[in-house]
Amino acid sequence: MTALPRVVLTRRFFRKIHIKHIALAAGLAFLAPSGANAQTSEQLVKGATDTGNVLNYGMGYNLQRFSPLTQINKDNAKNLVPVWNYSLADDRAEESQPIVYQGVLYVTTHNATMAVDVKTGKQIWKTKVEYPPETPRIVCCGIINRGAAIYDGKLFRTTLDAHVISLDAKTGKELWRQKAADIKEGYSMTVAPLVADGVVITGISGAEFGTRGFIDGWDPATGKRLWRTYTVPTPDEPGGDTWKGDTWKLGGGSTWITGSYDPELNTVYWGVGNPGPFNAAVRPGDNLYTCAVLALEPKTGKIKWHYQFSPNNPFDYDAVAEMVLADINVEGKPTKVLMDANRNGFFYVLDRTNGKLLAANPYVKVNWATGIDMKSGRPIETDVTKDAREGKKVVVYPSILGGKNWEPMSFNPQTGLAYANTLSFGGRYKTEPATYKAGEWYLGMDLTDLWEWPPAGEPRGHLKAIDPLTGKAKWEVGSAIPRFSGVLSTAGGVVFSGQLTGEFEAFDANDGKKLWQFQTGSGIEGQPVTWQQDGVQYVAVTSGYGGVYSLFAGDERLANVPTGGSLWVFAVKQ
Repeated sequence: MTALPRVVLTRRFFRKIHIKHIALAAGLAFLAPSGANAQTSEQLVKGATDTGNVLNYGMGYNLQRFSPLTQINKDNAKNLVPVWNYSLADDRAEESQPIVYQGVLYVTTHNATMAVDVKTGKQIWKTKVEYPPETPRIVCCGIINRGAAIYDGKLFRTTLDAHVISLDAKTGKELWRQKAADIKEGYSMTVAPLVADGVVITGISGAEFGTRGFIDGWDPATGKRLWRTYTVPTPDEPGGDTWKGDTWKLGGGSTWITGSYDPELNTVYWGVGNPGPFNAAVRPGDNLYTCAVLALEPKTGKIKWHYQFSPNNPFDYDAVAEMVLADINVEGKPTKVLMDANRNGFFYVLDRTNGKLLAANPYVKVNWATGIDMKSGRPIETDVTKDAREGKKVVVYPSILGGKNWEPMSFNPQTGLAYANTLSFGGRYKTEPATYKAGEWYLGMDLTDLWEWPPAGEPRGHLKAIDPLTGKAKWEVGSAIPRFSGVLSTAGGVVFSGQLTGEFEAFDANDGKKLWQFQTGSGIEGQPVTWQQDGVQYVAVTSGYGGVYSLFAGDERLANVPTGGSLWVFAVKQ
């Protein structure tokens, strides 16, 4: 196993970086590492504006991944230096988003949860996760974990063998463990939990194995399951008539990315993945609620409304990616919106109070549809989609990896732009017969010739600054190998993301000019976060190569990128 060593900079650096903040540091002594104090629902609600902590997945219930901090800005980003590096002792892909609370940083890997002192990088505790030996075989697209949730002095995480765990935030001691599903049926879990209105909410993976998706609500104190909402209805439930015969039993609809939450509306918004199998001819009908967003009551899991992006989808255009919440002007009227850079290549803006479609425009090359009907909300499909359903081989844009994959975008309310890592290639698609066997792939798709790459020398991906209402990019920065890192933006005018080749990068939010980069030693697929402690703004990101592109793209240019997970923390050198 290869892992990067932990490197701590000199004490002189810390004295230098903190010397002008001594008085402030004294006043903030209560922020010293403890991890013992309880986190309340009120604290979580304020997560997007709490600059001293990172309490939520997405840096706030709105999933904007935006910070109002300005200490790191486009003028001094060039002076960023590593403060410390912590080895995750793992050679799998690192996609976790850290949580930060009162001077303690919590981070997960697929097989461990760690608490680390923010100032020193010293490990406070580490709790390992054990799995049955057969677990990795059941995982579709990478042996990973995307992070934890914190609430009432406890950490909550999921495991690859489909369990939900509660840990004591101070000690790492396991408090409870509950089984969500059976891995022998093809289920797994990589999702970071969401705590909303006092309920721990989790999703599930496994649509590629003929499973039936769901979202669960758990009691944070006891681990008792409070509710389960299936994403594929039975024939006697609303939406059940969109499935033929018994196809709903193997219908897919995974929920493997964390939802957003509007406390004012008391509504959780959760994306739903692709139907199963990919061969749409096997499952005629719209196949609700796959490729959709669900608006849920957090206490009960009851569906308030839904919007389906891609009915009867054949191309793996799941809709699990982040549902970003914002308040913006639409036609001159302040509106509560939900934004989604959908895998199908269209950027959607919905009224989050009722699910009404407000805008839907392509943000990458799209050929499976000419647009979205604004009255019905349905895509206007082309012959590419028709031919695919009939079993003909087609070249489709975007590919099955989407216009944007799982990696989360950022929305900056000051610029009004969404910053997203997009994909710039197509796919070759042809169906084949699908045979179900528990715990085995259930795809109905030929996997031998998958990609329609751009001409040599052209980018396979872009970091784009997108206008949500038009889908057009104010600027874009190409990358020979597409980025699969999350994006962070700040009021300092900086956008952070990372490369699969290991570079952690900072860009000017206004024009996309690269301001800084640092080589982390392994590919970056993590989700950067930022916070301020003792008057110093920090930026953290996990590094560790792997994930879906490395598994399926066959990109030989990544052959020499070493594995080895680590957590990097940066600050501006004073």
